[in-house]
Formats: sequence, C-alpha cells, structure tokens
Amino acid sequence: MPRRDLDIELQERVVAINRVSKVVKGGKRFRFAVLVVVGDGSSQVGTGIGKAKEIAEAVRKGIEKAKKNLVSVKHDGDTIPHPVVGEFGAARVLLKPSPAGTGVIAGGVVRAIMELGGVKDVVTKVTGRTSNAINVAHATLEAIKITRTSDEIMKLRGLAAEVDTEESAQDDSAIIGE
Repeated sequence: MPRRDLDIELQERVVAINRVSKVVKGGKRFRFAVLVVVGDGSSQVGTGIGKAKEIAEAVRKGIEKAKKNLVSVKHDGDTIPHPVVGEFGAARVLLKPSPAGTGVIAGGVVRAIMELGGVKDVVTKVTGRTSNAINVAHATLEAIKITRTSDEIMKLRGLAAEVDTEESAQDDSAIIGE
C-alpha cells in the first residue's frame, strides 16, 4: 500500500545506473535509467526508477517515484520477524532473520533496501535466474510486503481476542482480590 506522507525526512541511495542507447540515422542517442532507494532508516523504504538524458535528472525523477511507493518494514527488534521469499520476474530473494550483531549480510541492492528500512541484522540470498538490479529490488519489496509480525498472525487466527480477555480477567481478579 503506497504511502503519501512525503513530509518525513528520507535518505536516498542510488544503487544502479543503466546507460541505454538508441541507434538513429546520425549515430547513437544515450539515455540513463537510474534505480534509487529511499528510506527513513527506521521503518519506511521505497524504490523508484528515473529515466532521462542526464543522470542528475534521472536521479531526481527516481527519488520522486520512490517517495510515492513507500512500504512499511516490519521489525522484530533489529531483524525481521520470520524467513520470507519474495519473487518478481525471474528474481527470487530470501530474507532470513539473524541474531543481534550479525549485521546486514546482503548484496548491493538488497543491502540498500534493508539498511534504509531500519533492519540491522538479516541474512539474504538472491536465488533467481537473474541478477538484474531492478527485478531484485522489486522482489525484495515483495518479500517485505508479505512479512507479518506475530501480532498480525494472532489477529488473523482470531487468537488475539482470546489472549486479551484472559489477561483482562487476570487483571480483574487482582483488583478484586481473589
């Protein structure tokens, strides 16, 4: 679900620059496609692709698009709640939680997304039939989108209400003095 709060302070990182050429009658025309990752360093991250004749303009466009496509990163301390696989095109990205102090074990694109999303301890592996940076970035965001916290899972299973009622019953008995 895209976020529209564009007033938060975001860091940006250019992770891939592709030079694309078009052959015309007079020679070649070059353009640039730039993959940019933005994030607040704690819970929001997004990616965007900007295309233009100059790199600076492509980066600006990529940042604008990335700000419009922010997603929330679910945390369990400094890591992610559970192992998850994201797929996009031929790219597959595996994200696994790791103990404190491990750091971000990842390649360039996935590392940028995890660091700007505020994840400090995670092990990742790109296990697809492509190393295309754009597809890997999209696969990583898909993995982040399908990650759930334990509270969300309990709520989906209908167990959160039962736990709350048991806790409130214990609190009531403590107040009454039973």
